[in-house]
Amino acid sequence: MRDIDHSHIRLLDGSLLLVFRELSRTRRTTEAARRLGLTQSTVSHALARLRDLFDDPLFVRRPHGLEPTRRALELAPRIDALIDMADAVMGHDGDFDPARSDRRFRIAAAEFVMALIGAKLAQAFAQQAPQASFSVEFLLGRASLDSLRRGETDLVLGQFLALPPGFEAETLYEDGYCVVARKRHPRVKGTIDAATYASLPNIFVGPSGETGITDATLPSRRVVSTVALVPRWLTALTMVAGSDAIATCPRRLAERQAKSLGLQVIDTRFAGPRFMVSAVRRAGHADAGLDWLLSAIRAAV
Repeated sequence: MRDIDHSHIRLLDGSLLLVFRELSRTRRTTEAARRLGLTQSTVSHALARLRDLFDDPLFVRRPHGLEPTRRALELAPRIDALIDMADAVMGHDGDFDPARSDRRFRIAAAEFVMALIGAKLAQAFAQQAPQASFSVEFLLGRASLDSLRRGETDLVLGQFLALPPGFEAETLYEDGYCVVARKRHPRVKGTIDAATYASLPNIFVGPSGETGITDATLPSRRVVSTVALVPRWLTALTMVAGSDAIATCPRRLAERQAKSLGLQVIDTRFAGPRFMVSAVRRAGHADAGLDWLLSAIRAAV
């Protein structure tokens, strides 16, 4: 077993850990100082001590803010874990009572995911955590992960093919695409072939990064008649419900909205790729409240 270097441990006090964490999340000394209730000069002094302690620049100034070095990226999840353990040692063990909590959870999500689970999640809060609430911001991809890393978001819901270090994901569900049309559509009666699909006015959602439908995957206008490209799924479904246009849509969302909007949900082999929706949180970050939120989200899917 390696001998413990007590001299180095004495140099690493809790305030330095907190400064490192906020700099990792915000990438700005001014914002880190604001969140910690410190002056910017105090944060800058703490960063200088951290650099001496770890013998590494840790954060390099760039036009867009502070860029963490490879060493800082390696340290970030370990320092998060140290802060969580220190909090537990001091008696804040993360107990969460939904019936008594007034916490507001911050969720970053793709719009189609919240359109699918939002109503059931709101009902779960009303029944199990009546004093708690949740806020939603439509953030995708890197922007959502940056918000999570900075501590501005508690949980991210969406599609991620790969995650950078410091995050962990749980698959919520797998889905595919379908075609939707209004129930009394003059040319669509429960089925649709490729020729009819191509000739009808199509509404697509994108380019949004929310799904596999992007500029690169939209059918050529020489092949498919595209009447509209909109940024939100519920907008597309509402447009379909009141016109003879059709849309390609995540199947679970289509099923959830079909009755209220009067839609046909049609499976086809040409509708689009299958995809996974995941919940992403910071790795190694113990949070009993977040565990409860995830269980409520699973039940809402």
